[in-house]
Amino acid sequence: MKPLPTLRQLRYLVAVSETRHFGRAADACAVTQSTLSAGVQELETLLGVRLIERRSRRQVVFTPLGEELVTRARGLLADAEALVDAAQAGTRPLTGDLHLGVIPTIGPYLLPRLVPSLRTAYPGLKLYLREETSASLLARLHAGRLDVALMALPYAIGDLPRQELISEPVVLALPEGHPLAGLPEIPLEALAEETLLMLEDGHCLREHAMEACRLTRSRQNEAFQATGLATLARMVAGGVGLTLIPALAVPEEARGGSGITVRPVAGASSARTLALLWRPGSPRARDYSLLAAAIERTARAVLDEAARRIDQLCAQAGPGEAGLAFAGSFSGRDFP
Repeated sequence: MKPLPTLRQLRYLVAVSETRHFGRAADACAVTQSTLSAGVQELETLLGVRLIERRSRRQVVFTPLGEELVTRARGLLADAEALVDAAQAGTRPLTGDLHLGVIPTIGPYLLPRLVPSLRTAYPGLKLYLREETSASLLARLHAGRLDVALMALPYAIGDLPRQELISEPVVLALPEGHPLAGLPEIPLEALAEETLLMLEDGHCLREHAMEACRLTRSRQNEAFQATGLATLARMVAGGVGLTLIPALAVPEEARGGSGITVRPVAGASSARTLALLWRPGSPRARDYSLLAAAIERTARAVLDEAARRIDQLCAQAGPGEAGLAFAGSFSGRDFP
């Protein structure tokens, strides 16, 4: 029989590729550097090729063949993990390791509520979380570094399997005392003369919000773009400008004492749909459906709280019939 590399050797090789450093790769694999170096050398001897050029202790360069084999090694490791996952999934639901990626405009508003509920419902689940932009999450998902990704659609996801969870609108965040805060609902044309603070390119919420409110780039304040909603919210509270935030963020960013109030935007359409994505052919599809159901329950609870908060803020603005009706329309029960 043809001698085959071990999964441990392949894991060592992939770790060196990801860190470009033998010491950090050893730490990632929880072994000594000498053990990891020996494992990589054994792999090279077995294959009869040089995979890594060891130019110095600080410089690790892979040969072209080494780079190709790293890609193949990742696939083999992913298949081995899928084999274990399939065995576990056949006995107990949502058991073992699960790597979940989430975009920054969802994570802070769902994860603090979702994770404790998952720990209670599925004590055998060990959840690893990664927060990155949509493009980065998709790359990690395709490379087998994530099992599932929680993202917002529309977005170009190709043929990845997905389970759509819930849709949500965006609302306008403005400082307390702003002239527009006297209205229960903000007309789109009122935004034309306002300074809108936006997330930087690469965040899908930026495009979702603009599309939902039919805005163009000329209406944005290009002098300030943030990497996160929390920064935008603090800038709004400081009177720098206004911004559009997803309804999920309302309970946190427009909480009492934040200096921020929110209003619905008249005529705005649904901004985005939350969806859970995974790779085709995954043996844990049943697990992912259970996870999707848990995420949807959490999202609906947050949107219900957001609706109540907007009801409260709109009522403070005046009669507020339009605002109150809008807030109720996107509660987790009724929004499409």
